[in-house]
Amino acid sequence: MRLEQRTSIDGPCTAEQIREEDRHELSGGQRIYCAPAGDRHSRHNLGGGLLLDTDPDVQWAGVDTGFTPKPDTLRAPDLCVAAPPEETGKWVPGAPLLAVEYADRGQNEPDLQIKIKELLAAGTRYVWVVRLAGPQWVEVYTRDSPMRRLAATDTLEAPGVLRNPVPVRALFDRSAAHRLTLKNLLQREGYEDLEAVLREGARKGRAKGLVEGEAKGKATGRAEGLKEGETKGKAKGKAEGLAEGEAKGKATGRLEARIEALLDILMARGIDVDATTRTRIRRCRDQEQIGIWLAKAAVANRAEEVF
Repeated sequence: MRLEQRTSIDGPCTAEQIREEDRHELSGGQRIYCAPAGDRHSRHNLGGGLLLDTDPDVQWAGVDTGFTPKPDTLRAPDLCVAAPPEETGKWVPGAPLLAVEYADRGQNEPDLQIKIKELLAAGTRYVWVVRLAGPQWVEVYTRDSPMRRLAATDTLEAPGVLRNPVPVRALFDRSAAHRLTLKNLLQREGYEDLEAVLREGARKGRAKGLVEGEAKGKATGRAEGLKEGETKGKAKGKAEGLAEGEAKGKATGRLEARIEALLDILMARGIDVDATTRTRIRRCRDQEQIGIWLAKAAVANRAEEVF
């Protein structure tokens, strides 16, 4: 709560008569001037607003939002969490679920206590007063319980309003506020904390690496397989070619030997063979035909009996 001073300007009035630029609250129809925030107040206000607004269960949070539980009352907590208003540009009817006030040196304590009572009476569940001067502590006010004072090592809770506990230190320490804000934001995205994000990143990275590695492995294996297959194919083809060539060579050799044997038999038996017949014999590649001629030549007396 910034420095406040009750005034009697224009006498009693209603919330509808207060304009946003007037910098006034209203209690029982009496105006209460609210001075601008100092450097310490504004800095803590910003950090606290971030950690409240990002809580996973918070749908709406505001800074210096004016609430009107009654026509003659207008209260604007430094920070608040409330059900989403209609956002008509006017004061919000009723009261917030959670109100936070920052109290520094020069705080008007009687007015602060009146404000707390009015908020609780209007339906506010929790009022946190953050004491910026002196030892770091937060006062917790609820409707049906005595005020509790929590130290910097304690934790604030607001069941039904906030999901995550708020370390008191986070309302004073900027780094602690940032850590809780980050946790809240991660939970809004479905992650419990930063470690969960890192684990998810590692899992996705591993899965992506496996896919890429498999693809590269297949490509490399295919290339190596083609090369190895080509080498083996060449070797096998060469071996088969040699074997086939050798077989053909042997067959050709046997055929040529039988042709020479046929010509020798014809000559031995005194059977003349003209050039045409001799060419026919040498060009023949039919083993069976050569065999027939050999059998006939062995008993023939003339060439006509053989061919």
